Amino acid sequence: MTVTLADVAARAGVSPATVSRVLSGNYPVAEATRARVLRAVDDLDYVVNGPASALAAANSDLVGILVNDIADPFFGIMAGAIQSEMGPAAPPAADTWGVGQAPGGPQGRAATGPAGPATAAEKLAVVCNTNGSPERELTYLTLLQRQRAAAVVLTGSAADGPEHTERLAAKVARLVAAGTRVVLCGRPPVPGALALTFDNRGGARRLTEHLLTLGHRRVGYIAGPADRTTTRHRLEGHLAALAAHGLPAPVPGDQPGGDPVAASGPPPLVVHGAYDRASGYDAACELLRREPGITALVAANDTVALGACAALRDMGLSIPRDVSVTGFDDLPFSADAAPALSTVRLPLYEAGARAGRLALGREAPPPGGVAMIRAELMIRDSTAPPPAPSR
Repeated sequence: MTVTLADVAARAGVSPATVSRVLSGNYPVAEATRARVLRAVDDLDYVVNGPASALAAANSDLVGILVNDIADPFFGIMAGAIQSEMGPAAPPAADTWGVGQAPGGPQGRAATGPAGPATAAEKLAVVCNTNGSPERELTYLTLLQRQRAAAVVLTGSAADGPEHTERLAAKVARLVAAGTRVVLCGRPPVPGALALTFDNRGGARRLTEHLLTLGHRRVGYIAGPADRTTTRHRLEGHLAALAAHGLPAPVPGDQPGGDPVAASGPPPLVVHGAYDRASGYDAACELLRREPGITALVAANDTVALGACAALRDMGLSIPRDVSVTGFDDLPFSADAAPALSTVRLPLYEAGARAGRLALGREAPPPGGVAMIRAELMIRDSTAPPPAPSR
């Protein structure tokens, strides 16, 4: 059943004229009213005009790529890799379909004939920057559905909460029903979408185990935003490593500069902040203030680790002689930092390229629609055994 302008107006409790004004964007409308109308449009899956509604099941040449922050190399690398797969694919070699060979072809790619998806025309990739906003993410998905996007790739961490997860699943279901392929790259699975998940827990556990094997016991953890899935998974890996070595879990802390949540007992050795250099700097200062005996800092990602290293240098501490520091992701600058950063490598470009192929149907989906991207421990110069205790 086609949803009409009047249906949206009734859901939002406004006149059809007000709905029209909001959608056209040419007239001033109170922000609360505008938000109500847009929510009704989203809930009802309203397509702006009749012709677009009639074509809703068709596909355009548009592919949407959703990122939290395109200026962050983590997302820029994946977005660039996804876009690299948007060009026209060459037809398969003459021997791709050998006698008795399954249509999966070499390298697990979907092998199709000259008239199949593998020779589809070039797609237009559009990068949508959400700034980490769950609402903005859902809005972009609505806009891409209206444009009849051929595919959508959502990258990186997701908002960690049941309400957003439910709304996201509903949005994905609508996109898939309209013929849009949806691929998740580096985030938890959602029904109906293909997913390439990152081994954040396993990578974080191996990283902390590396420090514990070196002899560190007072390890501070600089976590990302508390409401992101990547933050939770990496912190869980860190805590699992501590538990496996019989060490107590650290008490959670507040944002950098805040007071510890516990009035007594051991100082909290976990501080949450943004995934940026400034948060790494502030969190390192806060953790050393709470526990001067810390001998290692585990950072949420490589950018945060650089901020932590800067803070340690400003405090007159040497890395790794006084304090070891680790990152996560193995971004391009990590090996060139001074000292070179011990970290966990995620194959971001390879994962993004694979997501692009899946989005265009140029690679066979993984079993069950979900594949785990493994993480690799990269031991460099920023970690060493802790300093010997002074007598």
